[in-house]
Amino acid sequence: MRRWRFSPRRFGAILVKETLQMLRDRVTFAMMIGVPIMQLVLFGFAINNDPKHLDAALVATSQDHLTRAVVTSLENTGYYRFTHVTDSAAEAEAQLASGAVSFVVTVPSDFSRRVMRGDRPRILIEADGTDPSVASGAISTLGTLAQTALNRELGIAPETAQGPNPSLEIVVHRRYNPEGITQYNIVPGLLGVILQMTTVMLTAFAVTREVERGTMENLLALPASPMEIMLGKVVPALGVGAVQVFIVLASAKLLFDVPFVGSLWLLLSGVLLFVLALIFLGYFISTFARTLMQAMQLTTFFFLPSLLLSGFMFPYRGMPVWAQWLGEVFPLTHFNRLIRSVMLKGGDFEAVSGPFTALVLFSLGFAAVALMRFRRTLD
Repeated sequence: MRRWRFSPRRFGAILVKETLQMLRDRVTFAMMIGVPIMQLVLFGFAINNDPKHLDAALVATSQDHLTRAVVTSLENTGYYRFTHVTDSAAEAEAQLASGAVSFVVTVPSDFSRRVMRGDRPRILIEADGTDPSVASGAISTLGTLAQTALNRELGIAPETAQGPNPSLEIVVHRRYNPEGITQYNIVPGLLGVILQMTTVMLTAFAVTREVERGTMENLLALPASPMEIMLGKVVPALGVGAVQVFIVLASAKLLFDVPFVGSLWLLLSGVLLFVLALIFLGYFISTFARTLMQAMQLTTFFFLPSLLLSGFMFPYRGMPVWAQWLGEVFPLTHFNRLIRSVMLKGGDFEAVSGPFTALVLFSLGFAAVALMRFRRTLD
């Protein structure tokens, strides 16, 4: 019975042993320090549910003082940043469809004339509704501030502003998602999240499992090249990804009634590039991990910031510039732009050429470094 009595000496020995073993596991130790720091930085500085300084296009054929006063009042709200000024509605429409701007503000050519006649002038604001949370704050403050600026320009005192003075009407059109349905934004992005979570981990585990079980030597003894071994591990993950794509797209249409107005083949081409990039990334991670636990930790370390900075959970344009630049290094960011543009906006290849090119570069880059790393591991 003495064997089962608590012994401080035995407890101390086991404690020292486990501590030393944990310190030797550099991946685990780095995760314990890195993950809390990363979460503090991202949630404390990068995440913002009320995005401001959003890129907008201004369509105005006249630059009179009344038009300038209203436009300046919109900029003073802090939500709008007019990066494109044009007199062509078609050009502004193209900017909105491509995602270059979040709003298109149209001031009619007869705006000043209607104001001076005492008619009710109108301003049209078209908002990209693919992400409802982006437009909500910017739209809620429009009417009051614009009307106040117009009254000030006309010399109308605030106490008399409710009289027979021209009342400004703000007409808001939420493009691509008029009702502001959250599922239209979440469900397409969820496809990328599911594919990233499963394919990266599946591929990373496939190689790491061989190392952990000691069967990697038998695999390397086969008369097969590193490319053949890598493709043999990659192709099954493509099949899993195909099944997941079918399930999510079918659910989006049948369960959530998400509109699909673009080309299916263009979308599937983007999905294929995205899955290839993730599979090669998982293969690259497997060349560093020695155990399944390390593979899971490295996968999580990549998955967490990409989820937060890709625009899936939080508005991409609401993040500071440095966080937006950081978000550009994750394939999920570009995939979200591609799938939302194709499904909700009906974007053609020209509209999604930027995300499409980025996914091609990710696929080729991850494949090259994974193969180089695997060759070095063999040596």
